[in-house]
Amino acid sequence: MPGLEVGHDTLAERPTGCTVVLARRGAVAGADVRGGAPGTRETDLLDPSNTVQRVHALVLSGGSAFGLDAAAGVVRYLEEQGVGFDAGVAKVPIVPAAVLFDLSVGGKPHVRPNADSGYRAARSASEGPVAAGNVGAGAGATVGKIAGLARAMRGGLGSASIALPDGLVVASLVAVNAVGDVIDPATGQLVAGVRTADGRALADARTLLRTGGFQPLARPGENTTIGVVATNAALDKAQARKVAQMAHDGVARAIAPAHTPLDGDTIFALATGDLPGAPDLMRIGALAAEAVAEAVVRAVRAAAGLPGLPAARDMS
Repeated sequence: MPGLEVGHDTLAERPTGCTVVLARRGAVAGADVRGGAPGTRETDLLDPSNTVQRVHALVLSGGSAFGLDAAAGVVRYLEEQGVGFDAGVAKVPIVPAAVLFDLSVGGKPHVRPNADSGYRAARSASEGPVAAGNVGAGAGATVGKIAGLARAMRGGLGSASIALPDGLVVASLVAVNAVGDVIDPATGQLVAGVRTADGRALADARTLLRTGGFQPLARPGENTTIGVVATNAALDKAQARKVAQMAHDGVARAIAPAHTPLDGDTIFALATGDLPGAPDLMRIGALAAEAVAEAVVRAVRAAAGLPGLPAARDMS
């Protein structure tokens, strides 16, 4: 997506990190929060009735609420670059953020992304190919936690892009840390999620929920799928929010159950405005949902296993 850059910082001490999407020229943004346990920053600013029209970066981070500190490092980096909302006496970078809970992975909950992590991620950002799997915000992600972490699997970070002949581009970047299972909407195949008691096979959360044959162990706030959809179309803030709302359909197609009281599912939408002409909002929103679903599946397929937390590739 020309005009946008992506950077990651992955901590070595424990599987966690943050991912930054930079929009140095500014981009119109919207957001939609569907989960019942979100952790966010500056989402109120994205309301169409509020003053500031463009953001300069978005942050996705691990570390639960502690990870929101990563946005401060991105603000510091952008200020050094002279990027921000011109407030007269200073240029103030506008950096909304969302976080996921990964503190229980890796045994060192005191290790989490901070302002320095956000700064490093912003400094490393580029327009090149986006890394996938257990990098950045997806480093400590897990899925299938409806029966607790002991029967869960690795989640991760995934991206997808759809480019049409008329020049429209719709792309997505998603960190998948869901309480539910991941299902490939294209085939109906269960890709990753809660495992059977012996850990050798997928149990299918939908079956467990219907039969009631297990004791739910997942807890509020310890899950969440967060992501960004972006387009080169010219949108206003209300239209960007509608795209974010429609993009959540991709979460619901690829994750079951989704948007639960235990997840903080949040999607941001960015519009660079580089494509001239009036936007086809229905088409952009529909493609955003497709891109999100594809990114979710790619995230878990690119993940690598840890002891006690196998990845999708390990279960084949």
